Amino acid sequence: MNLQKAKTVSADNPLILALPKGRILKEVRPLLDAVGIEPEAAFNDSSARQLTFNTNHPGVKIIRVRSFDVATFVAFAGAHMGICGNDVLLEFGYDEIYAPLDLDIGHCRMSIAEPVELSKTDDPKKWSHVRVATKYPAITSRYFADRGVQAECIKLNGAMELAPTLGLCRRIVDLVSTGDTLRANGLVEVEQIMDITSRFIVNRGAFKTRPTEVSAWIGKFEEAMNANAA
Repeated sequence: MNLQKAKTVSADNPLILALPKGRILKEVRPLLDAVGIEPEAAFNDSSARQLTFNTNHPGVKIIRVRSFDVATFVAFAGAHMGICGNDVLLEFGYDEIYAPLDLDIGHCRMSIAEPVELSKTDDPKKWSHVRVATKYPAITSRYFADRGVQAECIKLNGAMELAPTLGLCRRIVDLVSTGDTLRANGLVEVEQIMDITSRFIVNRGAFKTRPTEVSAWIGKFEEAMNANAA
């Protein structure tokens, strides 16, 4: 296949890169610059309703979706590549996803938190049964099961900190960065479950059918990540 034909095929069937909305996107932008991907101007408008964006590469388009949805789009081949936290990967456990790179961005932790007053007398080592509100029931259940603790997980997608206040449960499992939101709602971390970072992920099928293109982008992101670490 000659170069001109290769460019045409790539433009007609571009690789789709799924990126998360919100805080992580700000950390992703320098990586995009480093690998030479420049999204169209509308991408910079966080309030825009547009979800699909062209880039300066005819063979690459970007979709901007919720963090949890990045993994789903990649797993089911709606996108060929993406960036999401290992919390999402561990929660869903998609076999269709290959995660070759830890990008060393999006640092936070998944922790168990409870009201400050409860923490003064509570001993996590003595827990035998807990009820927790969380966005991560699979990770939470596995964590407590490994400790021999029976866990009842109440699935919430947001406003986790309200659960203890409103009597839904006494504890929550959520991502923590600065801890400011916990403190503002009278909660405190009592145990850390895991550290979280964002990963570069690819669809395994795309990696097999378009290995040259996908491998090239893996290499570019790895070079950018290593340059930042230097």
